[in-house]
Amino acid sequence: MFKSEPKSIVRFLATHFDLIRHLFDIQIHEGVITRQQVSDALSDWDSDVEDQLLEYRILTPQNDDFLISEPYFVLLEFILQQFKPLLPEEIDIYGQSIRTLFLQIREGIHLDRNILLERMDALANQIKKFTTAIRNNTTSLQHESRELKANTQNMEYEEKIRKARHLIEFYIMPLNTILDVNHSQSIYNELLHISQYVNKMRFNYENESIRRRFGKLYNLLVQSNTDISSQSAIISNELLPLIERIRTESEYLQGFHIYLTNGDCYKKYDPPALFSISRTYPYQHFVYENTKQYFEQFRHEESVYIEEAGAPEEQWIFDQEEYRQRLESQLPVDDFFSWCGSAISEDKPHFRLDEYFMITSLIFEDDYEIESHHPATNAILKSDDVQLVLPRLKIKKKHVSEKP
Repeated sequence: MFKSEPKSIVRFLATHFDLIRHLFDIQIHEGVITRQQVSDALSDWDSDVEDQLLEYRILTPQNDDFLISEPYFVLLEFILQQFKPLLPEEIDIYGQSIRTLFLQIREGIHLDRNILLERMDALANQIKKFTTAIRNNTTSLQHESRELKANTQNMEYEEKIRKARHLIEFYIMPLNTILDVNHSQSIYNELLHISQYVNKMRFNYENESIRRRFGKLYNLLVQSNTDISSQSAIISNELLPLIERIRTESEYLQGFHIYLTNGDCYKKYDPPALFSISRTYPYQHFVYENTKQYFEQFRHEESVYIEEAGAPEEQWIFDQEEYRQRLESQLPVDDFFSWCGSAISEDKPHFRLDEYFMITSLIFEDDYEIESHHPATNAILKSDDVQLVLPRLKIKKKHVSEKP
């Protein structure tokens, strides 16, 4: 047990994080931290905290050297997102544990309930570790592949292609096989099979508490399958094409190198036309013709004719009262529509049709009686643009009876 409070340990990690990260980097690259490297690091950071590093078990003695303890090492890996790629054999250990635990759960499904619950907890723990390992491995391979593509370490292209082939052969392809849904022996397929069984048990098992535990396990499996599917997509869509581009790019460079250094081979083979030499003009080829056409359009000015506007036409305004008085002075009228045409022609010989119908609206006055001729006859009205055929209607003053 630690003598210090947990908060003190966390505070120590935060205060001396740069020192601990430096020791972490040493262990990443060299696998172990020598006593001299610890002393140099403490001197560089002007810290005298070796006792605390040992007391909090951040460093553990390894013969005459030191190692960062596994829990702290995993924490730093997660915080810094610097994961060491796991070999397929290391990942397959989780698959074996998952298969063994599932087989024991299925065989002892109706035996001791306590051991059943413990095995279910152990299975959930192994699934979490497996999912975390897959995620960390994919992140690490992404990082290494991108660094290899950018050639941050300035490697020769032979070393670069060797590294790319190494990643493909020992890490990416085996990991892709582990996660391949189309591969019958993949751990991903095993998890799908377990999900089907757990889904059935969470509804059919007779004990309610165990049914609930199966429900939690099923939710974990669903989320794990989703995460694994996502990581598999990254491998298929990003890592494999990226590494393949690196490999083929190196092969092209190697071919150029052989061609250029192989004596007189250039006399036997014509090199491909990689570059086409062309002259670039700062103007278009047809700039003269375009300029000439532009100026010629202003050479001949077209004649412009301006027509003077004629005298404004006097606007005719319908005076209903005036026309009503004229109508009453001539009542009875034998042909009302012909009378309307004659009345407007006196004021405006060239009238429009809408103006004519303004006068015909007098027929709707309440003071008049309308009679049609027997037999019915029509009147024809002609204007400038139309000819109307209208019925002959007789209009007279309405008779008003006196009150007694």
